[in-house]
Amino acid sequence: MLGLTARAGWLSTLPAPLNAIARAAADAGGRNIPQPPLGVVGGPRLARSIVLAVLCSYVVVQVIDALTVLLPARGALLAVDFTCLVLLFGMTVSITSGALERWSFRRRLAMLLAEALVTYAPMIVLFREWADLAGFFAGSALLLLSGWVAWILFAAAIGSMLVIPQALHFGPYDTAYLAVSTLVLGLVVFGLARLSLLIRYVHATRGELAQLAVMKERARFARDLHDLLGYSLSAITLKAELTRRLVGSNPARARDELAEIIDIARQAQADTRLVACGYRNISLTKEASSVAALLAAADINARVDIACGALDETVDTVLATVLREAVTNMLRHSATQNCSIEASQVGGTVRLRVVNDGVPRPTPSGDHHGGIENLTSRLDGVGGRLTREVRDGRFYLTAEAPNPAVRVGRNGHALP
Repeated sequence: MLGLTARAGWLSTLPAPLNAIARAAADAGGRNIPQPPLGVVGGPRLARSIVLAVLCSYVVVQVIDALTVLLPARGALLAVDFTCLVLLFGMTVSITSGALERWSFRRRLAMLLAEALVTYAPMIVLFREWADLAGFFAGSALLLLSGWVAWILFAAAIGSMLVIPQALHFGPYDTAYLAVSTLVLGLVVFGLARLSLLIRYVHATRGELAQLAVMKERARFARDLHDLLGYSLSAITLKAELTRRLVGSNPARARDELAEIIDIARQAQADTRLVACGYRNISLTKEASSVAALLAAADINARVDIACGALDETVDTVLATVLREAVTNMLRHSATQNCSIEASQVGGTVRLRVVNDGVPRPTPSGDHHGGIENLTSRLDGVGGRLTREVRDGRFYLTAEAPNPAVRVGRNGHALP
């Protein structure tokens, strides 16, 4: 539901013909939203129920011990035991709840002191029947405080179960049992409470993760659409203008140009469908051939030299996209007469350089076109980099990226 809500505003801004494709793309991104595994139910409520079930289990054991030991001979102490047990249980339930995060330090300290009193004061009259509940205080110390102070107090609670039993003349076995039970119970209370908190955090962030997935898919679709339609529409515009000039003087050539316009439009339509499906592979070599024909139609003297060998599919697509965007910007923003397109590979790095004239002055440093930013983002994704500069009326665009399809030896040269 969150993903659909987040997408609604974005989809409404798209032209009607692209709306259905955009929805398909966004839905494809929505499939990547984390979902709970099959058979896993409950979430934070289940985690909280487990914490309460464990605490109740310890209380039930204490009640059984009290009824077995105190009721026959010392029934008067049973009321003291049950009263202190209810107080201790209520404090521990409150401390292990999610409300603890909003407590002030003063309230935490007051709660810790109150639980220490309820934990150790009954030992004066209840002796052995109460001493094994010190683990609640130990676990609460870790939850209420932080850092080394909490662990020192936790260790002190365990150490108290080595000192107090000796003062009450307990045997070595009882002393060791009380110390270990305090350690275990303290860790159980602390661990389950922290696990419940972590589950709550994860459950709460699922909505944010869903929104991030939609935003990522939105950015991918917008970037691909910009790179795809920018080039295709520029090519169609250029050839349409050429066709208009040729209709009267060279009808045969005009018909050929119209046929190419139709081919470009159909290819753009097919590529748009691929964008909606979430993937689109482009070949640098094929793109270079298409670009050469387009530049020739625009009466631009182009020298194209693609000698980079086999490329990884992802790198191939990124570099082809760089070339497509470079030519689109060239046709839109400059009066180019000559350009060169070169691609080579040195070791495991492939370099694509596009140089064109017709740039009268350097581009202001604060002027960042969306296309250049998209290309920078794409190259960053494959571990590459994009550089650009204007020098002597020429614009230099260089893209470098590692090529995983090539093995590199120790001398830095490609291996066969």
